[in-house]
Amino acid sequence: MTFKSTLIMVLTVALFLSCSTNPFTGSKTLALVPNSQLFPTSFAQYNQFLGEHNVITGTKDAEMITRVGQRIAVAAERWLNANGYQGYLSDYKWEYKLVNDEQVNAWCMPGGKIVFYTGILPVAENEAAIAAIMGHEVAHALANHGQQRMSAGMLQQVGAVAGNIAIQDEKSRNIFNQAYGVGSQVGVMLPFSRGHESEADRIGLYLTAIAGYNPDEAANLWRRMAKASGGQAPPEFLSTHPANQTRIDELTQLAPVAKAEAKKFGVTSFRPITKF
Repeated sequence: MTFKSTLIMVLTVALFLSCSTNPFTGSKTLALVPNSQLFPTSFAQYNQFLGEHNVITGTKDAEMITRVGQRIAVAAERWLNANGYQGYLSDYKWEYKLVNDEQVNAWCMPGGKIVFYTGILPVAENEAAIAAIMGHEVAHALANHGQQRMSAGMLQQVGAVAGNIAIQDEKSRNIFNQAYGVGSQVGVMLPFSRGHESEADRIGLYLTAIAGYNPDEAANLWRRMAKASGGQAPPEFLSTHPANQTRIDELTQLAPVAKAEAKKFGVTSFRPITKF
């Protein structure tokens, strides 16, 4: 058996044994690192981050972040239970923190550890927009996007090593490394990441609506995000995220679908949108 054949067989077996199911799409996803290993590491890194940054507590803004996060988590559990995924969140340890930082950003680590930076609050403007952001970040955790990105990165490295072993000529190897580096990043990893962002937008919008927040505000949020960025963004094909206008268009189209999904859970009206 040739090296190439052996490598293909090993990778095929590894991929078959290392897949999980995305509850929101039903599709198989990469899971080379199981959550039983990933979550404890995530929790430890989160605690380290909080110890090194200025975490805001006891303010209206901090309380709002927690309140919205809890509502989104309840919405997620309701959706999962209703769709046959009881117990899916048993290992998740939700935590929501507001950190004093000018960055216009928020993120969620695997297992449900969430941070909002104060810099995103002026752009959000209202609690419904915070819910849209929270829903998006929670969706990343629910769909195990961190796990998938880590797994994809591992496969990308395996491909590079395999190519260098298989190619004996140094000149050809150098050409391969250059082409593989650019090709795997632009052609595979970046589209993979953009796909995760779009999926998190869709899942997050459903959760936002089920939690009682108007999903129409998500598109308005991204209009403000686009304005705040001043048009400073790389071309979409070179970015980890969809272009602002792409997101605005997709969220606008998804809002009625999210409302219909929320109606299945008895949500037929939404909290009023008022600036904080």
